[in-house]
Amino acid sequence: MATRPISPGDHDRIAKAIRAAESKTDGEIYCVVAYASDGYFFPAAFMATLAMLVVSLAVSYGLEAWWLSIRVPHFVIAQLLAMVSVLVLLWAVPGLRIYLVPRRLRYQAAHANAIKQFLARNVHRTTARTGVLVFVSIAEHYAEVIADSGIDSRVGQDVWDSVVRDLTAHAGDDRLADGFIRAIEATGAVLAEHFPVSTGDGNELDDHLVEI
Repeated sequence: MATRPISPGDHDRIAKAIRAAESKTDGEIYCVVAYASDGYFFPAAFMATLAMLVVSLAVSYGLEAWWLSIRVPHFVIAQLLAMVSVLVLLWAVPGLRIYLVPRRLRYQAAHANAIKQFLARNVHRTTARTGVLVFVSIAEHYAEVIADSGIDSRVGQDVWDSVVRDLTAHAGDDRLADGFIRAIEATGAVLAEHFPVSTGDGNELDDHLVEI
């Protein structure tokens, strides 16, 4: 997924896309990109420790099979030194952590962050409950569209799944800003179909991309 920072020009293009989409609907679109949804130190440390114990077990069986012996205190000290070295490495190089975390846990963290942003940014507090969050977490290669209850009652999940597929495809090509714009346009078309703009409609959420 994308690693290139989103430029000020990209921010302007995304803001314009949001305003254009919302000009045709009473709905509200809010965009958030997270560079990572968790620090992953403890999950990575757990997985590394588990792997080290498995390796230690294999080494002990190998030594026994080759008729080699090592004193237990020395073996334990070697394990402890290896464990401390790995923990220091994970602390010093945060980018390594995510590679030790199972995909399911990464997606859970990213989904939890999406829900957190949906609530923290008040996307759920629009007058007609027609807010939509377009969320991407780069480190986890994860994207999600969360629609409020007023929209969910009319729009099937398959519609949002299609938006997410297109967004992740663009992000995978390092065109995250273009992916957001396409997602905004597609979301705006869905909202305009079910919630066309009405007289007196006001702007309830900020029209820009938030980076966290």
